[in-house]
Amino acid sequence: MKNLRRLQRNPNSGTDARRGTLAVLTALLLVPLIGMLAFSIDIGYLLKKRAELQRAADAAALAAVQDLLPSPDGSQDLDRVRATLRRYVADNISDVDGFAVLESDIRIGRFDPKTVYTNLTILDDGIFDAVQVTVRRDASANAPVPLFFGGIFGIVDSDVSATATAVLQKASILRPGAGVLPFSIPRTDWTAVPPGAVWSIYGDGRILNESGQQLPGNWGTLNLGTSANSTATLNDQVLNGLQQKHLDALHDEGRISTNEYIDSRVAFNANSDPGLSGGMKSSITAVQGQSRLIPIYDSLTNQGANVEFNVTGWAVATVVSSQFKGNNNTTLKIRKTFLYDGYLRPNPDLSVTDGIIEGAYTAPVLVE
Repeated sequence: MKNLRRLQRNPNSGTDARRGTLAVLTALLLVPLIGMLAFSIDIGYLLKKRAELQRAADAAALAAVQDLLPSPDGSQDLDRVRATLRRYVADNISDVDGFAVLESDIRIGRFDPKTVYTNLTILDDGIFDAVQVTVRRDASANAPVPLFFGGIFGIVDSDVSATATAVLQKASILRPGAGVLPFSIPRTDWTAVPPGAVWSIYGDGRILNESGQQLPGNWGTLNLGTSANSTATLNDQVLNGLQQKHLDALHDEGRISTNEYIDSRVAFNANSDPGLSGGMKSSITAVQGQSRLIPIYDSLTNQGANVEFNVTGWAVATVVSSQFKGNNNTTLKIRKTFLYDGYLRPNPDLSVTDGIIEGAYTAPVLVE
């Protein structure tokens, strides 16, 4: 009987054993669980920091690329572009004093339309229209991002970077509000002159180039609206730009296919008044020094007051000076130049190069 009592098991001994086993397993599992938690916290923190860098890079590229608008002679202030880029990066990153952007991390050039949607190539020739920047936190600049728990695994910090590329879109659509000069000039001659060239156009229709040579073409005061445009309407266009009523009139006469815009890729006929009316003196004088879009043509039909210009595109001209001294001595000097205009609209396909308005740019866009 005594032996049987000795062999009888303690009813709580199995439960105690299981508890002990669970305690050991829990202790063993806590290590990887804590490690995974620490790892996820650090990963989330790094993603947050990378998002901050990306926002700063995007904002800086979009701001800096607008400074690429060339001066009248086609030159571009790249130092100003770099300064704007660095200022926007610093303004958008608050947790690093004096955030540095390496010179080697800034690329300024001309984007290749053929590669814009594949493997973007930035070229070093022509008029620059693209800015690419990389912002980084690593051993080369701004120090790596410190981790909260990475030291558990022997990793105390991590490199983080972000890259953004912005381009200036070329305008192709004129909408209400776009600044215009209702004077048409010949495409062939205009295309042949370099940026900054100054032309003199006379009240009798003559055009003289920078050297004072008379060009074979002619010019006219276009009716960018109803064929019966008055001097008051022309003055209104010079001062206030293209308006909805002008598009409505062109559309009603069947000159353009829609009353919503003028598409520079689509030619249209516009009739013209010969010469330059003395009644336009006040408006022309008011816009001296300002840039406007000017229609260019490749052919004309009819004569005198019935002449029709075949407008095949648009260019950018700045009013340099004017004088109104009778028909033969009334002169308007214009300079071939560049323009940034938010009222313009681009072709949404950046790979398209036909039909863009020469020298006119509109809202920048991120491409990477």
